[in-house]
Amino acid sequence: MPKMKTNRAAAKRFRATASGKIRRNKAYARHILTTKTTKQKRGLRSKSLVNSANVKSVKKLLPYLGA
Repeated sequence: MPKMKTNRAAAKRFRATASGKIRRNKAYARHILTTKTTKQKRGLRSKSLVNSANVKSVKKLLPYLGA
């Protein structure tokens, strides 16, 4: 049986938490920041968890994530 390959694009975007959940960065924080409020931009800095509907597909991309 050959080794499974990790999707390298997904590996750069997702990390596992200690409890086994999958952490991600928030979108919309890259450009056109002058129109966004300070409160909005501050909220985008924090990490978020992957939605339960998408966890299965993310785990398929990252077989060695340990989550």
